[in-house]
This record gives sequence, structure tokens and C-alpha cells, in this order.
Amino acid sequence: MAGRRDWSESDVRVRPNPKGNRPRTKQRPEHAFARAALVLAVDRGRYHLLTDDGVRLVAMKARELGKSSIVVGDRVDVVGDTSGAKDTLARVVRVHERRTVLRRSADDSDVIERVIVANADQLVIVTALADPEPRPRMVDRCLVAAFDARMDALLCLTKADLADPEPFTQLYRTLDVASVATYREGVTIHGLEALREQLAGKVSVLVGHSGVGKSTLVNALVPDADRATGVVNTTTGRGRHTSSSAVALELPGGGWIIDTPGVRSFGLGHVDPATFVDAFADLATVAQDCPRGCTHTADAPDCALDEWVASGAAGPAGEARLESFRRLLTSRSGDSD
Repeated sequence: MAGRRDWSESDVRVRPNPKGNRPRTKQRPEHAFARAALVLAVDRGRYHLLTDDGVRLVAMKARELGKSSIVVGDRVDVVGDTSGAKDTLARVVRVHERRTVLRRSADDSDVIERVIVANADQLVIVTALADPEPRPRMVDRCLVAAFDARMDALLCLTKADLADPEPFTQLYRTLDVASVATYREGVTIHGLEALREQLAGKVSVLVGHSGVGKSTLVNALVPDADRATGVVNTTTGRGRHTSSSAVALELPGGGWIIDTPGVRSFGLGHVDPATFVDAFADLATVAQDCPRGCTHTADAPDCALDEWVASGAAGPAGEARLESFRRLLTSRSGDSD
């Protein structure tokens, strides 16, 4: 046939893959036989896990997960070498949907949030009654973060031998926030059993300033935790950071505590103040009659909450709850201490 040409392999040109690997695909492997696990700690790109059948192992994040974050408390699926043997490394291939997410930002002007822990049931705000002095605004900010995350909150007041806890707990009684008081006498921590009862069967996050005794409590609750403890600086009145990373620890009686590094501040830039009222069921009902865009602050014109209190319908408890709510609003834009 005229014009016919015999082709050979040398006539076929194939554009090489510059990266020398397989072409990318949007299809993700199913990993049907992956094992479920809990993230106990995160250390420089390595994830310390506990599988549902009790194996402790170390894993890295699979490439297909991209830049998605994995934090303590996350439930994940893991493949590869899941034996937990020394020097083995598994691979996290999936992160389960989170029930709750506790966040904070660098400061109130920063809307970029940092996820602290996932899937916790309650936030335990540890504060000393003295040495260092308690900081109500810091506690208020932690409460806002807990309410925003739809978590319960618990006040743990340490060093109760140095100051009466009643005046401080009175500030939060109208918020229906439970509290326990502890103090140390020799090797005994009084109030520890009451704290254990509040933690039993739950996943609890412990947050507080350095020097308030948080690590001391953790070591008493989980004897083999071996968390470092510190002292309060006599010049600044503030504690030294003793825990450098978050870690989940299983309680002997059931439940988990997640110890976090001591914090200086708790930014709420990621929280919309308009949602604060949702944490107060009675106030939220009354606030439905407020003008559009009402801020519910003390100087807000025609705020239905003021009318509710002035009419006597709120009663003493309602008036106190309004004061507590407005204190939280103030803490969103005020000093973090």
C-alpha cells in the first residue's frame, strides 16, 4: 500500500514523569482493614496511639490526609505495622468526625483558631485560690471556650488551705458550674476523691495557669503519669511551664484526663460573642424579644434582658445570671488575666 510505514519502538515517544513516581489520582484507598485508635500524644509529627484492642504504637500521618490536623483525643484509623513493637511506625489514614472541639486563638484580634483537643466531655479549669492569686477573667474565658465547644465545665480550686473557696465559687454559682476544692497536706491531697467522682467515666481536659498545682493533681490521679511539677516565681507571682505538650492519660477508675501545658492567656478571637447567650437557656428565651443586632451589653438600647430584670420577672437568680453573662461578654474584649 502506497505511503505505508513500518513503525518501531524507537518511533514512539513517551513523556517521562519528572518526579519518577506514579501519577496522582483523586481516588483514595479504602483501607478496609484499618484499626481504630485514640491519639494519646503528638510529638514532632509522630502520633502516639492506643488501639481499641489495647496496643500502644507510634504512627505518622498518611500523605493523602494533606494538611489536616490531628490532635490529642482524636479517633483515627491506622494501617501498616500496628504491632506496637519497638522502632516500628504505622500510618494514620483517617480521622473520625469529632464530637467536640476545644479551641483557642493567640489573642482576641486573631480569628485563626488553634485546636487544643478533640472529643472531650468537660473542661476542668484548675485555678489556685492563692499563690498565685486567682484570675476570674481567665476562668471566664475558659468557660466561654467550653460553652462554645458544647462541653461541660468544672472548677477545680487548689490550695484551699490558703483561702476560703466560697467567695470565688459564688461568682460562678449562677452559671450552674460545678466546683471542687483541694489542698495538699504532706503527701495527702484533700478533696481528691470528690474530683475523681467528677472525672469518672468522662474525657476531661485540664487547663490552667502554670503553678496552680495541675501537674500535682495529675500525678495523684494517675500515679504513673510522672508529670513534672514546678513552683511559683516569687518575683512575678506566676508559675513556670512544667508540661510541654498535651497528653491523654487513662484514669484507674475509668475515664480519661488530658493534661495540657500551662497557659498565660486564652484568646477568644474565634468565638462570636453573639453566640454567648445560647449557653444561658433562660436568657436566650428572653433575648428573642431584643431588637435586631442587640449586643445584650449593659449599655445596649432597649435590651429585653434589662426589661426582664427591671420588671422583677427574672428574680434574684435571673439577675445574677445576667450579671454573669455580661461578665463573659466583657471578658471577650477585656484583659485576659
